[in-house]
Amino acid sequence: MNTKPIVNPYLAVLVGVFAVSFSALFVRLTTAPALIIATYRLLITFAVLAPYAVIRHRSELTSLPWKQRGLAAASGACLALHLVTWFASLRFTSVASSVVLVTTQPLFVVIGSWLFFRERVSRMAMLGGGLALCGSIVIGAADFQIGREAFWGDLLALTAAVLVSGYLLIGRRLRGGVALPVYTFYTYGSSAAVLVFASIATATPFAPYSVQDWILFAALAVVCTVVGHTVFNWVLRYVQASVVSVSVLGEPLGAILWAAVFLREYPTLRQTAGAGLIFGGLFIFTRFSAGHAAVVNQEGH
Repeated sequence: MNTKPIVNPYLAVLVGVFAVSFSALFVRLTTAPALIIATYRLLITFAVLAPYAVIRHRSELTSLPWKQRGLAAASGACLALHLVTWFASLRFTSVASSVVLVTTQPLFVVIGSWLFFRERVSRMAMLGGGLALCGSIVIGAADFQIGREAFWGDLLALTAAVLVSGYLLIGRRLRGGVALPVYTFYTYGSSAAVLVFASIATATPFAPYSVQDWILFAALAVVCTVVGHTVFNWVLRYVQASVVSVSVLGEPLGAILWAAVFLREYPTLRQTAGAGLIFGGLFIFTRFSAGHAAVVNQEGH
């Protein structure tokens, strides 16, 4: 906030939300396994961002203590598992259920902050969290009636929310003394390494895939990760964290819209009711937990 931004930060937030809202659609349009989608997304992201970190932050990269490198690697492992479980959930349940349930990640971050850092949570934030959890139950119950596959997809989406909370909590501890390019170099690099190893270990083929799949891999990396995540990190310098955290709640709305337009996939009445409870609860929650919400929502999907 010390210098006047070249671009309107509030407009930038909208651009970031627009970018990350395509994640679920891109995943659903690919024919590749969830593990490979996650692998190429992180590999391409690392390839795009690593040169800048090496050129501009070489001394910081080499001088970073091994303990912090280890924490960054643990954060990257959580990110890798998050992406795989979330992408897999989109194979079993609807876009609406998956993106709304994975958006509950702020709840798990604050729970983790309370468990590990003994940070207090206000009563209003707890009320918002309770509403959001009620919404999750409504969606889960509705999808269980549709079929066990849909319910399994919902559980995977919630697992993905828990995993990304670990990624963000570790990142929160590191980011205080580590520059963003250095943090992303080690975190994205370790995440990509974990995914490559998992692909080799499970004999998941790296090729061949269609031209459309390769375009979607690149789009997930460049549009959703590099553009979307970078914008959120940039705007936090100029606007209140609560503005970013609440705005990013528009990501699942965009994802549901794209699913309706391109996949002809429309949310049911119960899914809509559950989503309403989750959005309302998270709105209250993030307004009264701005510090935590900033950490959670600056990343997006």
